[in-house]
Amino acid sequence: MRAGDGEKGNVARGSFRRVLVTASPGGGRGGVWNPARGMASVVLSEAEKVYIVHGIQEDLRVDGRGCEDYRCIEVETDVVSNTSGSARVKLGHTDILVGVKAEMGTPKLENPNEGYLEFFVDCSANATPEFEGRGGEELATEIVNTLYRIFSNESTIDVKSLCINPREHCWVLYVDVLLLECGGNLFDAISIAVKAALFNTRIPKVRVLEDEEGSKEIELSDDPYDCIRLNVENVPCIITLSKIGCRHVVDATLQEEACSLASLLLSVTSRGTITCMKKLGNGSLDPESIFEMMETGKRVGKMLHTSLQKILDKEESLGTTRQKVGFLG
Repeated sequence: MRAGDGEKGNVARGSFRRVLVTASPGGGRGGVWNPARGMASVVLSEAEKVYIVHGIQEDLRVDGRGCEDYRCIEVETDVVSNTSGSARVKLGHTDILVGVKAEMGTPKLENPNEGYLEFFVDCSANATPEFEGRGGEELATEIVNTLYRIFSNESTIDVKSLCINPREHCWVLYVDVLLLECGGNLFDAISIAVKAALFNTRIPKVRVLEDEEGSKEIELSDDPYDCIRLNVENVPCIITLSKIGCRHVVDATLQEEACSLASLLLSVTSRGTITCMKKLGNGSLDPESIFEMMETGKRVGKMLHTSLQKILDKEESLGTTRQKVGFLG
């Protein structure tokens, strides 16, 4: 399922379709690790950089997109059978797999009436050779910290609904993120995949039974359709805006990231509210540029949420009749 084929404002008008993504020139395997930017990048000649930068100043990117256009986005949910929820997102050459596993645990002391989420990120060596061994740990840690920061907002997920028995039992959602391929704009793709996986998550309903002696037992429902669904309406998506020359672009490719000295990560809700902000890169951003990037992030974020929710609802309505693509499609 994909959205956006190079039209202006394509995220709002485009529809996600279950088709294979046509690769754009901006992205691919074999990136070079860039610690300053916290992601893989490519090496470009000065002529290539000039070509990219001058094109962006004219609102024309190498792959034909405008500055506020996303590449084709392919989304598929329920792709891993042994999880409570899962999703795979392909954004150009960036490929992300997310699985959510619900397990029973003990509430934290500071929040005895709430469940909680745990995030784990694995950078596959298939994404780029630089991830072999412990090469991807720095990036994985940065992604995990960013996800924790986004979900620290109380309104993001109703964690109180994950509580089974205050101070004793709760649901813990283990969110595992696997980077299969790096083709630029990792954070946006990961946030989309996490939201889609949480939307797909089904948590079994439980009952707390108390016997005559006062001891409590937990009984899980045997019906697979008797489950709890998470409300992901307030789960934000990350919009990354990269400053290139005098302009900024969304969904930068690896080549465009190599031409950018600074990027701004914005966590944007479906209502266009920015919940957190983070700067990447060694370059600086002047206040006027930050304000313009924030306004662009709000506008693009609302369109992205609308398109994503439409396809998630449509895929949900198909039920078991929908065709699964998975890893072999």
